[in-house]
Amino acid sequence: MADPSVDADGIRCMIMRGGTSKGLYFLAADLPSDADSRDDLLLRVMGSPDVRQIDGLGGAHPLTSKVAVVSLSADPDADVDYLFLQVQVDRAIVSATQTCGNIIAGVGPFAIERGLVPVTPGTTRVRIRTRNPSGGQTVATVETPHGRVRYDGDTVISGVPFPGAAIPLESPAPAVSLLPTGAVVDEFDGVRVTCVDAGMPVVLVDATDLGLTGTEPPELLESDPVLRERVESLRLQAGRAMGLGEVADETVPKMTLVSRPTAGGSISTRSFIPHRVHTAIGVVAAVSVGAGALLVGSVAHPLLAPRVGPRLRIEHPTGHFDVDVELTSDLYEAGAGSLPAVRSSAVVRTARKLADGLVWPRPSR
Repeated sequence: MADPSVDADGIRCMIMRGGTSKGLYFLAADLPSDADSRDDLLLRVMGSPDVRQIDGLGGAHPLTSKVAVVSLSADPDADVDYLFLQVQVDRAIVSATQTCGNIIAGVGPFAIERGLVPVTPGTTRVRIRTRNPSGGQTVATVETPHGRVRYDGDTVISGVPFPGAAIPLESPAPAVSLLPTGAVVDEFDGVRVTCVDAGMPVVLVDATDLGLTGTEPPELLESDPVLRERVESLRLQAGRAMGLGEVADETVPKMTLVSRPTAGGSISTRSFIPHRVHTAIGVVAAVSVGAGALLVGSVAHPLLAPRVGPRLRIEHPTGHFDVDVELTSDLYEAGAGSLPAVRSSAVVRTARKLADGLVWPRPSR
């Protein structure tokens, strides 16, 4: 489509909360097909770069400056394609390097609302193909009584103040290596880390190795410039080791401090995303953390509480996140010929439609 001016008809857009994030949902056909033009437009729609995003729809935080681009899929095993875009708040950068397992919770309802997927009585299953580099398939089960998406319900997820209708998300994972560096432990700046990728590149660090307890509130971690510089140094080195290249301007890998659980969970976390500290934890990041913690010999494994069955309860600053993770093997053996991989994972999220209409971006300079 042509870039609309302020006086034009605007661009169709839906604002949704997906999990513990909030973002703008677009049909791909309503955005420019050229990636550079699309990204320029989204910066203007969001109001970036500006720490307040006052001239756009962004919420002045990485968790509320997100975009989902949805279209019909050409893949016979999927109904729709989903591209996640992270719009940085204070810099003119739009990144497609990662996906978002919170925003994907709204993709099924959005696809139904836009008529991309026919409604079935009771519940509607939406097969979603992720188009970010991590790829993957997710099946979202959406409640659709009376032929309409149901958003109200009794399911409570930590980090969201009000309950909603449950949206189970099942992800049969491809059997690719969980360890992008080929090792269960790497060392950077004298700090032992485990680099994992179960859909989200994550670097696990024992909080005590950075002189922390792992129970610090996000604002305390963010206010420590020495800590942030140290964490960023680890991130840049890990990014290169994980085959991600120079990641200074990227939002991956995520740095996650791990510690023993304090509230009956499996493990406790504090996640840098990458420079702010998450008030909860990302969905796919939680899967990666859980998978990494299951690996014998990882920096997180000694901190993991005993569990029964596949469920892990990942503690975070505002509660917990439950995820079911199954690995092909929890044992890493150097030279064994194959590395552990995630066989399957499943989570439960909620989503809610907040607004639907037209957005007018600021004019292009």
